[in-house]
Amino acid sequence: MLRSDLVFLRPLEAEDLEFLYALENDPAVWSVSDTLAPVSRHTLRQYLNNAAADFHEVRQLRLVLCATTTQEAVGTVDLFGFEPLHQRAGVGIMVLARHQRQGYARAALALLRPYARQVLRLHQLHCTIATDNTASLQLFEAAGYKRVGVRLEWLRTADGWQNAVEMQQLL
Repeated sequence: MLRSDLVFLRPLEAEDLEFLYALENDPAVWSVSDTLAPVSRHTLRQYLNNAAADFHEVRQLRLVLCATTTQEAVGTVDLFGFEPLHQRAGVGIMVLARHQRQGYARAALALLRPYARQVLRLHQLHCTIATDNTASLQLFEAAGYKRVGVRLEWLRTADGWQNAVEMQQLL
């Protein structure tokens, strides 16, 4: 079980529709999730209907990040872009604004590492973070990710182009 004293990770359920709707339609996270427009409940229902597909087949996995004490969904952890030959996947994490800075993301990344290595048999995880997203940079560095490069003008924002830091963790 993916559980600690602070958080647990669980698969998506049909009952997560409203939670996902709130998370995906928060304009504050669109810049880090490559989203430009709201997502409909219909689209999210379809996504939830297929969420149980095998990681190795669909090459992605979304887990709901829940607070252990309240059982409340506070965010999501995504593995995406799975490359079977190279045994690597990208990592994304989103926590609802009202639950940020409470240690949930750090605890989730700590649970994800052994799961990715032992269960999914991955060799490495990687992420791309905007250079001005200091909270995420600090989070992933604290979780053992190393900076391996900078992509110039990688992210388009309302203010223009922004560089992104590439990070990885060998498992």
